[in-house]
Amino acid sequence: MFLIQLRNELWKLFGKKRTYIGFLMFLVAQNVIVLVFRFAQGPRLSMARTLEGNGYLATEYISALSVATFMLMPIVYILLPLYAALVGGDLVAKEAEDGTLRMILCRPISRGRLLLVKWLAGVVFSFLLAMVLGMFGLAFARLWFPWGSLFVMIPGESFSLFSPGDGLNQYVAAHLLLAIKAATIMGLAFMFSCFNIKPAAATILALSFIFISVILQNIPYFKDLEPWFLTWHLNIWQLLFSQPIPWWRIGESLSLLAGFNVTFLAVALTAFHVRDIKS
Repeated sequence: MFLIQLRNELWKLFGKKRTYIGFLMFLVAQNVIVLVFRFAQGPRLSMARTLEGNGYLATEYISALSVATFMLMPIVYILLPLYAALVGGDLVAKEAEDGTLRMILCRPISRGRLLLVKWLAGVVFSFLLAMVLGMFGLAFARLWFPWGSLFVMIPGESFSLFSPGDGLNQYVAAHLLLAIKAATIMGLAFMFSCFNIKPAAATILALSFIFISVILQNIPYFKDLEPWFLTWHLNIWQLLFSQPIPWWRIGESLSLLAGFNVTFLAVALTAFHVRDIKS
C-alpha cells in the first residue's frame, strides 16, 4: 500500500504543469550558455588564455565536459534552489489551500504516513531535476564541442584538470551530490509548507533562508564561521572537482546535511500533526 500511495503521489506531482517549469528553464539556460560560448569569441579566448598561461594546451581542454561543467555554476546557485523550493512549498500547502487535503485525511491513513509519502515524492523530483540538469547539459555541449579532457576552475576553490574518463566520473558524482542539495532545499520548503501558510509563502521563506545563508557566508569577516552555514555544506558537489578530493570534508558535510533533513522532516511532522485541517 505504501508503494501504491507513493506511485499515486508521483503521478499527481508530475501531472501538474508547474512541476516541469524547472526542467524547461534548465534546457533554455543551458542552450543559451552553450550557444554564447560557441559563437562569441571572447569567452573561449578567455578560457584559452587561462589554460595556456598555466602551460596547458587549450584545444585539449575546451571540450564538452568542460563546457557542461562551467554551465553548472550559475544554474546550480540560482535556478536549482528556486525550482526545488517551488515544488517543496507546493506539496502540502497547495493541497491545503485547494481543500483536497481535508478529503485525503478523511480516509484511514495517518498524517505521518501521508507526509512521508509526499516528502519521498519530493526527493524523487529533486533527484530527477539534478539528473536532467547533468544529462542535457552534457548532451547540448557535445553538439557543439568535441569530447575531451575536463578543465574546472572555481575561484578560490580549485584549478583542476582531468582525463576524459576521470572527468566524466567526477561529473556524474557531482550530480549525485547536487541531487542531495536539491532534496535538502526541497525539504526546507516542505517544512514551511506544513505550516498554515500559502504555497508561495513557503517557497519564499525557504529561498530567503538559503539567500541569507549565502549572504552571511560571503561576508569576508565571517570566513571562520563558514561551517555554520547551510549553503557551505550544500556546495560540497564542487569539491569533487578538487585535486586531491577532500573526502573527509565531504563526509562531514553529508552527515550534517542528513541531520538537517531529519530536522526539517521532524519539524514538518510536528507542525502538520497540530494543525486543524479537518474543521
